[in-house]
Amino acid sequence: MVFSSMVFLCVFLPAAFCLHLLLPGMRAKNFLLVVASLVFYAYGEPIYVILLVASSAGNYILARLTGECPKIRKLTMTLAVVINLGLLVIFKYSGFLVETFNSITGAGIPVPQVRMPVGISFFTFQALSYVIDVYRGDASVQKNFGKVLLYISFFPQLIAGPIVKYHDVEAEINNRKQTPEEIGKGIRRFIAGLSKKVLIANTMGLVADNLFGAAATGITGPGAWLGAVSYMLQIYFDFSGYSDMALGLGMMFGFHFHENFDYPYISASIREFWRRWHMSLSGWFKEYLYIPLGGNRRGKFRTVVNKMIVFVCTGIWHGASFNFLFWGIYHGFFLMLEEYIPFIGKKGGKLKSFFQHVYALLVVCVGFVFFRADTMKQGCFWIREMFTDFGWKASAMSLTLQQLTPVYLVTLAAALVAAVPVNSMLKKYKWYEGFNYVLSLAGFALCVLSLAGGTYNPFIYFRF
Repeated sequence: MVFSSMVFLCVFLPAAFCLHLLLPGMRAKNFLLVVASLVFYAYGEPIYVILLVASSAGNYILARLTGECPKIRKLTMTLAVVINLGLLVIFKYSGFLVETFNSITGAGIPVPQVRMPVGISFFTFQALSYVIDVYRGDASVQKNFGKVLLYISFFPQLIAGPIVKYHDVEAEINNRKQTPEEIGKGIRRFIAGLSKKVLIANTMGLVADNLFGAAATGITGPGAWLGAVSYMLQIYFDFSGYSDMALGLGMMFGFHFHENFDYPYISASIREFWRRWHMSLSGWFKEYLYIPLGGNRRGKFRTVVNKMIVFVCTGIWHGASFNFLFWGIYHGFFLMLEEYIPFIGKKGGKLKSFFQHVYALLVVCVGFVFFRADTMKQGCFWIREMFTDFGWKASAMSLTLQQLTPVYLVTLAAALVAAVPVNSMLKKYKWYEGFNYVLSLAGFALCVLSLAGGTYNPFIYFRF
């Protein structure tokens, strides 16, 4: 089940929300959310819901042993890392690893056909962070398995993030309030995210798919640029849309998650981009990988190595493909470049700032081409077309021009406006509050009409 579906909007969410509102006592509310979360996951993953529960139970046991048995805490901590990463290797990377080994050695090892459980990267990282926090003393041992299961499986952030740390929500699992003000804010935030996904991301994604799916002979420079920019906007509004929906749903049920996106396309450097993009993932790698590796405390060379390790892992985390690996290394390279050439990242006047923004957007756009491409070969071809092929081919230009529909152009304009912090500029005006309510109602109505019509509505997290 996904948020941008009629089943979720018209059946699951109203039922879960109303029951949670009406049930007395925190124990009953938590039990309801556990059941609802498992039903939510089982709707699309009926077999792998067993894996979700088993993973939660295993990490619950390991966390208890880590916190309550000091003599074996290092052993249990090591087991938690091995088991959780082992699950990722088996279900996400086994096919990729065997294929790579076969291509290097010429061996004919059968490639395992393992279907990846949706959301495994998210709930595995959450479970692992809980055990690590208990080991460090940053979180108390939770003796109630139901509360641990709720933390790991909570449906608002189960399949698409953000990655939530246990100590950030521990207090609200035990005690929380649903106030009319928070519920209202949550509903508006959810609708904002739904609108990002359904009205903007889907429109951009359809154009990106049409162009990236075309034959090599059907693309020239203008089409390549249109496809790259469309995908760049699709992935931002899809990812941030799901994060907004998660934050909004959390508020509706009394939970508060940290922000996950902070207008990354206004960045003037790759360093700033990663401070604004998928912040829960960046924070996770910083806290649980970069700092344990030594961070920047062991000299400049070791700092560079540590950062590159983080970006390699960031790329691989997104998917089992050389494209994702390259994407991570690519971003790590530009981050290092800014480290050793301070002029790039150091702020200056308006003219310099303008070129810094252009530089950051260009680097990000090129990187996302490899993120979207099916193979490295397709990615390299696309970049070549973007920067070298500006010839006029009737068939290619016809395909490109077909994408520039009135709906696309209006959506593109809306996307460019929504990609900058317009809200903060408009909040000072008295009329904005009322306008926001009207906009939310209109956005929700358009989303429902779009979804009811069975329009293009991909769930891109299946790739990651």
